[in-house]
Amino acid sequence: MNHQSMNIRIQAPCPPSPSSPRFHHKTHLILPRVNCSNEVASNVVLQMEASSDVGNLSINVYKRKRTLEWSQKQSLLLKQQVNKDSMPLRALVTSSTQDTQTPASFVNDGKIGVLLLNLGGPETLDDVQPFLFNLFADPDIIRLPRLFRFLQKPLAQFISVARAPKSKEGYASIGGGSPLRQITDAQASELRKALYEKNVPAEVYVGMRYWHPFTEEAIEQIKKDSVNKLVVLPLYPQFSISTSGSSLRLLESIFREDEYLVNMQHTVIPSWYQREGYIKSMAGLIENELKNFNNPEKVMIFFSAHGVPLAYVEEAGDPYKAEMEECVDLIMEELERRKINNPYTLAYQSRVGPVEWLKPYTDQTIIELGQKGVKSLLAVPISFVSEHIETLEEIDVEYKELALESGIVVWGRVPALGCEPTFIRDLADAVIESLPYVGAMAVSNLEARQSLVPLGSVEELLATYDSQRRELPAPVTVWEWGFTKSAETWNGRAAMLAVIVLLFLEVSTGEGFLHQWGVLPLQLPVFP
Repeated sequence: MNHQSMNIRIQAPCPPSPSSPRFHHKTHLILPRVNCSNEVASNVVLQMEASSDVGNLSINVYKRKRTLEWSQKQSLLLKQQVNKDSMPLRALVTSSTQDTQTPASFVNDGKIGVLLLNLGGPETLDDVQPFLFNLFADPDIIRLPRLFRFLQKPLAQFISVARAPKSKEGYASIGGGSPLRQITDAQASELRKALYEKNVPAEVYVGMRYWHPFTEEAIEQIKKDSVNKLVVLPLYPQFSISTSGSSLRLLESIFREDEYLVNMQHTVIPSWYQREGYIKSMAGLIENELKNFNNPEKVMIFFSAHGVPLAYVEEAGDPYKAEMEECVDLIMEELERRKINNPYTLAYQSRVGPVEWLKPYTDQTIIELGQKGVKSLLAVPISFVSEHIETLEEIDVEYKELALESGIVVWGRVPALGCEPTFIRDLADAVIESLPYVGAMAVSNLEARQSLVPLGSVEELLATYDSQRRELPAPVTVWEWGFTKSAETWNGRAAMLAVIVLLFLEVSTGEGFLHQWGVLPLQLPVFP
């Protein structure tokens, strides 16, 4: 274990490589201590303690003692140049569930709104295909080369039509639709109550990325309610370009086109996986589920996170992998404080397509665990705070069957957080703690950060994590012959290019076997 001091510049994020899945550091952070009466910031030095070690890309089972304390995971700073019209304060995220004191000036001066961002999901089987179209039409989900970007929607139509039948089977098995909207609405209602209990009268809105209520619908309601101070809170604990980033990019485009929104003060809480309330809530759920096993101490705790393409992390600077691994460490630290010292592992699910995704993969890891003699396994959906298709069908059905077939005898699954009281109260505290930074607009000089994601405006946040908006590189750059991973990838690319050319000819001419089979309509529907 090597300890070192280092500075990380936020302008060029360098997440750890896959060969170093545990990436922590020791660094000194200068934090502005807020004095709300005269807006004077004084400096506080905080030392972050961490470690660095190297693991491998197969199953990583961790059972080691960690010594980090909550006081060492507390806060972060963006030390920035200050515009004369903005507050001399910047992003501060704390990890405390203690009663949060809110200055009256922030509550009384204007109407406060909280916008919860989430993925969305089809509520009926008829919604499945248009939902998939919206998903795959997002350039942050499928990034086509610049030359082929005009094919984004035709390709999304083709993929959504092709995948709809199988997806409908999955949604039919969980009741005919996703419960995500109902759960998110309930979370919004409970968050509003928690804020009122803390003397913060705020309205809470829900904006979905790919289904109703769309983000645009939520923004229209925010405008009707005359909200002039907005806290944007994605319901993804860890930041990723493909989840929070996509929702925030859409929000940015909406803001730029609307004069009311341009003048509305806002701030963003882009990730909150390190907050004490969230960590304690997750640890509590795991502790409760372990009690259902005859031998709780022998249970493998299996964290399963939604995967992203490896190139997003290695080439586009997505902090998702580093944040996910730190999140798992924090949860295990909390469990150890509760005298729970089970072995555990982290894997990534839901990969699609021929490109390489974050490893290890959930399905392969389950098989390997069975081969290694693991008999009891507790699945923890770590990147989700609501039940939906990936927990209710992919984990509860597909992965459970795979586990039992692989020799695992006893299977358990931790429920998603939903409206767990400690979790909701902590979200309310996060909102309150962000209020002094509402109106801290775009910055020109981001000088220092630690591994947590800073608060900030929508524009500065996207500039931080996607400053060049460059093309994602190919996952394999070396041409290899034979039955190799590289050859498989190139074959997949060639097949995709052929599909794109075929689809282009079909769409441009209105003729072809896809039209004859009824896969494509004579005219493609226009989606917003």
